[in-house]
Amino acid sequence: MYEDSNAQSVFDELTASASNDGDEDNEVELLIGSTPKADDKTVERELDEMLQDVRAALPTDDVDFEEDIVKENLDEILLMLISLRGETHGKELISDLTRLFDAQLSPGTVYPSLHQLEEEDVLKMHKKVRTKEYSIDDEREVRETVERTMVQHLAFGFLLYSFLPRL
Repeated sequence: MYEDSNAQSVFDELTASASNDGDEDNEVELLIGSTPKADDKTVERELDEMLQDVRAALPTDDVDFEEDIVKENLDEILLMLISLRGETHGKELISDLTRLFDAQLSPGTVYPSLHQLEEEDVLKMHKKVRTKEYSIDDEREVRETVERTMVQHLAFGFLLYSFLPRL
């Protein structure tokens, strides 16, 4: 089951599903920046499609994200969710984390990350009457952060994958 050609096909599948249209700049512009606030159904559909792509590309039916992995990558996940939504608040993000990743993260975990990303000028916070909403402020930094994390995870995953035949 764990052959080198299988590992390459997984990488090919992930690459193909991540770049469907081939026009990278337009995709980034659609996902990040001055995107109007997306409705919940649209965002949920997009996120569900992305998770289906991941499950379809991997050689296993059981793809779940442990809560520790979600916490370790919380900044990148928050940036992805905010990019897809255009503008959102913390409670909505916590709800997304619960629904998509089955992660029960407290406001004491999520809000400090949001505040740190705002301090780093990656996010912009907008005070509303009863809440604060966040949007992407630095598109380039979001792309670089997500891409750097993705490459690290893929490289580590392939290292572990190449070790399996030695067992």
